[in-house]
Amino acid sequence: MQLLSGLAWLTTALTLCLVVLGAYVRLSDAGLGCPDWPGCYGELVLPNDAVALRDIQTRYPEVAINTVKAHKEMAHRYLAAVVGLLVLMLTVLGFRTRHGWLCAGVLGLVVLQALLGRWTVTLLLEPLIVVAHLLGGLTILCLLCWLALAWSRHPTVPAPGLPPWLYAAAVVLCIQVALGGWTSANHAGLACPDFPACRGQWWPPAADFRQAFLHPYTAPQDGGRIAIHLAHRLGAILTLLALSAAALLTLLTGPTALRIWAWGLLALVYAQAGLGIANVLLRLPIPAAAVHNLLAALLLLALTVLLYCTRRPA
Repeated sequence: MQLLSGLAWLTTALTLCLVVLGAYVRLSDAGLGCPDWPGCYGELVLPNDAVALRDIQTRYPEVAINTVKAHKEMAHRYLAAVVGLLVLMLTVLGFRTRHGWLCAGVLGLVVLQALLGRWTVTLLLEPLIVVAHLLGGLTILCLLCWLALAWSRHPTVPAPGLPPWLYAAAVVLCIQVALGGWTSANHAGLACPDFPACRGQWWPPAADFRQAFLHPYTAPQDGGRIAIHLAHRLGAILTLLALSAAALLTLLTGPTALRIWAWGLLALVYAQAGLGIANVLLRLPIPAAAVHNLLAALLLLALTVLLYCTRRPA
């Protein structure tokens, strides 16, 4: 069990790195750094010498080779392959434990995630696929954390009144993460370049929510992007309130052992809100935007730990 626990925590940590690296690749416009999958220009390792690159260019004349973006994309794929192999090991080693079927479910999600990664490239960053890829990665991350806690025999301190509030906060957070992915995938992060107003108005009449959300396969125009950005802002307010309420309720009524996680949740959600504002005012710098994705993942992990600790023992 100690081996499984250590392996699960290692896989969870690498999955967190993978989620952040994936966000960095997307934000730095390197998502199509390799026009094919699983290789890169037909190679498992992209060469750097000029002769080999010229040969590749003749095979892919329609694409301008950008080695910097290609190496970023391949780094993401290599790390994804490592995580996939670790999940396979966890499934083989842990299938006979009481969480074996959960291991198999995570492995199935990893296979689906690989397919989504392929479709992200072959469908040229289709926003729905990009968002599904993001949500899939975060789901795998939370399930791996749950497995790691279970195999570490982390103690539970049931608090009957808390789980409904925590589940509600988790649902709100998941919707907000999906909205954040939709905002990024549709290049709507700076549709409102000012704060707290949007283009000098509290509610720009140009916002077109029908275009933003009812026609997912059509690239939104300016009005659609404004609506997506406004929805993400409104979601941020609701998420701030929901997670603050869950954290404060845990601090006031929950067991002492949970208070450090409640304080962590509270600190993370306010840091995330501040960073979201800074991203707009600073014109979406890539490092800050990548950290924004990191904090979203950490918020999900904090809620996962709280939900695990307050569950009813089997």
